[in-house]
Amino acid sequence: MMERFTAVIFFLLVSCICRISGQTCEGSCGEKLDSCSCHSTCTSLKNCCTDYKEYCVEAFPYSGSMFGGTDFIVLDASFNKSSEILCRFNGNIDTEGYVDENSRGHCISPLLYETGWVPLHISSDNGTTFSRVGAWLSVHTGKLDAQFKATLVNSTKWQYYGTPDVGGFLEMTWNTSLVRAERVNIEVWGYRETGKPYTDTWQGEWRYLYSLAKDQPNNGSFSFLPKPAESSFSSWELGSLRIGPSTDPDGTRNVQAAWTEDHALAWHLEERFRQNSTVWALEKCLAWDQLENQLPNFLSEIIDCPCTLAQARADTGRFHTDYGCDIEKGSVCTYHPGCVHCVRAIQASPTYAAGQQCCYDSTGAQVLTTDSIGGSTPDRAHDWGSPPFQKPPRIPGQSHWVYDVLSFYYCCLWSDNCYYYFKHRPSSDCRRYQPPSSAVVFGDPHFITFDGVSYSFNGNGEYTLMTSTKKWLTIQGRTEPVTATIKATKLTAVAMRETPSDVIEVRLVSGHNGLEVLQNQKTLSFSEQSWMDLQGVFVFSPTSTNVTVMFSSGAGVEVRLREGTMTTTVLLPEEFKDSTFGLLGKMNGDARDDLVLSNGKLVRNVSNPEEVFSFGASWAVSNQSALFTYDSEHLLNTYCYAPRHDVTFVPVFSVPESPDDPLANQTLEICTGEGAQYCRYDILVGRSPRMGNATKVSFQSHISLVEDLKQVISCGWLSPPNNGKKEGTTYLQGAKVQLSCDDGYTLTGSAERICQENGRWSGEDTNCVVPSNLAGIVAGSVLGAVALIVIITTLVLLSRKQRRRAASLGEVVTSEAF
Repeated sequence: MMERFTAVIFFLLVSCICRISGQTCEGSCGEKLDSCSCHSTCTSLKNCCTDYKEYCVEAFPYSGSMFGGTDFIVLDASFNKSSEILCRFNGNIDTEGYVDENSRGHCISPLLYETGWVPLHISSDNGTTFSRVGAWLSVHTGKLDAQFKATLVNSTKWQYYGTPDVGGFLEMTWNTSLVRAERVNIEVWGYRETGKPYTDTWQGEWRYLYSLAKDQPNNGSFSFLPKPAESSFSSWELGSLRIGPSTDPDGTRNVQAAWTEDHALAWHLEERFRQNSTVWALEKCLAWDQLENQLPNFLSEIIDCPCTLAQARADTGRFHTDYGCDIEKGSVCTYHPGCVHCVRAIQASPTYAAGQQCCYDSTGAQVLTTDSIGGSTPDRAHDWGSPPFQKPPRIPGQSHWVYDVLSFYYCCLWSDNCYYYFKHRPSSDCRRYQPPSSAVVFGDPHFITFDGVSYSFNGNGEYTLMTSTKKWLTIQGRTEPVTATIKATKLTAVAMRETPSDVIEVRLVSGHNGLEVLQNQKTLSFSEQSWMDLQGVFVFSPTSTNVTVMFSSGAGVEVRLREGTMTTTVLLPEEFKDSTFGLLGKMNGDARDDLVLSNGKLVRNVSNPEEVFSFGASWAVSNQSALFTYDSEHLLNTYCYAPRHDVTFVPVFSVPESPDDPLANQTLEICTGEGAQYCRYDILVGRSPRMGNATKVSFQSHISLVEDLKQVISCGWLSPPNNGKKEGTTYLQGAKVQLSCDDGYTLTGSAERICQENGRWSGEDTNCVVPSNLAGIVAGSVLGAVALIVIITTLVLLSRKQRRRAASLGEVVTSEAF
């Protein structure tokens, strides 16, 4: 008790000193005070309050599994041995922390039912006050790096265990540093959802079931021979294994631990499953089929799949690689055999939070469930969950498992009854898919609008690249001179927001050798995770030169760093048509009205560089609308406190052509083909062959992107005839499908059908019928009738003849008698 009292006195003393000096961040993190700042920009501006790092804390590591159990350090804050740390997540989940031998505070992340940044408040007096503020990144287990979770060795064996010819020992491994203990327990945790779907009673629940082993050495591996669980536990079909300190009581929540990914618990199911897994699974499949018949139909509100793999990989605002089937990682497609790559729709559907998955074969064609067990499937619950999370069907990962994955095991993997599964999860074809329109800024900066108008604008300042009041999306760009002596500029930052999303800014780091991402003016680190769920927006950054921003509307912004220049591509869905303005033009399919000044006046001569320059200058942002971060004296003085368009900066408008230029020969070698004028400008004006080559690459990449996103005509799935078959599973314009009949049947209609430009199949419907010989039947019938008539006539004549003969004999006898 005395130690706790000492800790409270120490903490209050620090707070008191800071208040007396008028420089405290307690309760003010994120704010700019009169005498100092508690805002995230204060570090670089060097105007932080003295206790900024004490109250506005950072965590290391800053992320971990949504299952919890990650031990992280509270950086820079002061603790002592008597501190009693309590960590509060999301305002209502408390975990017990501790102080290590170096007087550093630690927290343990809790089990959460959501992903993304979660508010964190830390107390050092056991919950009396929570003055330190930070955030914790909760990560979907499927997106978590393998080093941060336990691994099921041969995970397929784990999830098929008990089916024919699958048995023996199972093994798991883990990084021993994830559990700070010499001996550990191996626990089984189960997940299920209860209550009536789509009502307030619908709940998700993780529960400790039992321990596989206790007091095991923490040596990073464990193997065992599974046996059916007790009857009270074997009904739990989905779960995970947790490795935790053996000193903790069984099933203690929110303690340091390593978790496996969630998986089908085939290995612990009841004995009846092992005796006949096919029958057991069929019963489950039929029960799921009945449940699906009672649930609302979500298929009509999910987005259609792209027609081709090229479209799917190019439409980065609406689709993202499915980590379970990635062509960049060897196309290990466990649930989609025959496919090389799958994508998922990024956004869940609005009403039912459903998802869409689209899979493609090695030819780039979409694979449909009507043709293959590996086909594209929609999901009742989006695998990645959706805000506000917490309850089904929006719980990341687990809701998807319950309604879309376990049922696939029942009907398709543990038994051969996929008909039931695909009845409720049919592939959507691509006939309604509309590819996005794209525009790009690259080099010193050159622009290609949504409708294909290309021009250069070398203004120095901050400008509106595009804005749409219809969707409340704004994207701004900042340019700076290439060097102090070169009269050309380049893009160095883009800032964007789709109300009410977070503001995302991507900018060049010092030295221009990497990209930096800021969320609401605070730098985001992608050192641990490449994907982040933010407010109204997702950000993906697999490398320091590659950032993709995805908004709720389906708009996407790709930023790529090439030779110190930013190439920024904007992709907008069809819904943005007729609503965009700015340097990237109007998106309406009409190139004639693309360059419109902010006052509504149309540029009359697009080939006049001075007129185009005036157009660009008119789109300088206002102080009130600027989305950028000004966290240095240079940025404040150059952009924040000065006009957003530098009227004193006059660029070089035309490319100087001189055979004596030392870069002339390199220019001729590098700058060839379409778009060569931009490459020449960046070499001869920007004085950089490397930049010119990067400009050429960016231009060609955009041309390829436009080609990949071209509208494709689909005629839709073509079924084989009854009692027949087909060859060909591609249904796009020009595709041919051959149709034939089984032995004993005759084909009527078309044996070959071709997908036509009008989206219809050529020829006539194909049918397979039983062979018939009408002429033979008619001839046989006629001959039979004639024969019958002859026989009858003959019999009649014979009968009459016999009667006459009998009559004659009678007369003779009579006369003799007389």
